Amino acid sequence: MSVEEYTDTCLDGQHHKKKPGPEADLFSFCSPWKKRSCCTEQITKQMHISDSWYNFNWNHCGDLSANCRSHFLQDLCFYECSPNTGPWLQPVKMKIRNEKFMHVPLCQVDCTNWWEDCKNDLTCTDNWGKNFNWTTGQNRCPVGSSCKKFSDIFSNSTNFCEIVWNYSWKVVADTESCMHLWFDAKIGNPNDKVALNRAELIISNSARVFSPFTFHLLLITGLFIYTLL
Repeated sequence: MSVEEYTDTCLDGQHHKKKPGPEADLFSFCSPWKKRSCCTEQITKQMHISDSWYNFNWNHCGDLSANCRSHFLQDLCFYECSPNTGPWLQPVKMKIRNEKFMHVPLCQVDCTNWWEDCKNDLTCTDNWGKNFNWTTGQNRCPVGSSCKKFSDIFSNSTNFCEIVWNYSWKVVADTESCMHLWFDAKIGNPNDKVALNRAELIISNSARVFSPFTFHLLLITGLFIYTLL
């Protein structure tokens, strides 16, 4: 894959566009992505209104606080709208998507803010990506679990951000190349540079892996031809 293929792509999901592009407007927490987005305006309106997007109920232990809900909406906007997940995409077989992103670097400040606004809210399990009971078609708390504060379920902010969506995120220091869940669109999307850095690193590492192999293959081929002369 080329740098462009890594950095100009959308996750293969139920509501995602095939290619990122501009939107006239995006709703509320998704608005920073409107200049280059993988989501449509209509989708962003629907997801802000719904309390069970993809049949997932955030309010499984009572209503989330407004501040906590805002962070989960920002996270959902990143999932639906971000054109910067290409270098971290992995294939999956699910009804709602054929790809997922894993271990995307999340800036510590974003994680900390998310945690501080959610730590007193309630949930019944740590890994929302795999622990819920889906036999009814909607997420239900696992049998034997009980609703507790986030701070009783998760040990700290990093533990929360990394585990809650089954390691979609990897929390890193703010001094490292990392993603933001909210940014000033007038300045530009800082996540573009993060994806570009990662794409260039992947390609660079691939070149180092294949170059010795190519060299030895050419050497062996040359020696074989020489013996035939």
